[in-house]
Amino acid sequence: MKKVTLLFAMALSAAVVFSAPPQATAAQDSSATKADNSKKNKEASKGVTADQQKENKPDRETTRQIRRAVVKDKSLSIKAHNVKIITTNGKVTLKGPVKSESEKTTIEKIAEGIVGKGNITNEIEVAPPTDKGKEKEKGKSDKEKGK
Repeated sequence: MKKVTLLFAMALSAAVVFSAPPQATAAQDSSATKADNSKKNKEASKGVTADQQKENKPDRETTRQIRRAVVKDKSLSIKAHNVKIITTNGKVTLKGPVKSESEKTTIEKIAEGIVGKGNITNEIEVAPPTDKGKEKEKGKSDKEKGK
């Protein structure tokens, strides 16, 4: 009987200890530096946004044609395939990040081929390269690097 009571007491105390909220992490979270992209978000909301895309048939068809042509171009990156295409009264705005200046130009030329040169506002940005390639390189041994 004592053994059962002792096991029950241990289980109960373990449950209490592990269910208590951690106090130390709350203090750490408040002192951590938080990402602040509010300036970029404010700037992005000043221009044309995707919710301003007109629902009329010609604008939807224009957006569909451009999107289809962009996705069909397999030389473009995933980022480029996901560029925002916003058509309002026949005017097209292109927004979002791409990997290179050539992708930016390619997407603009695709859109120009559909709506004409004077109907494009190109707000596409060339994104800075990520450190993924550098991290992979660090993980390789000297022999794998060719040294």
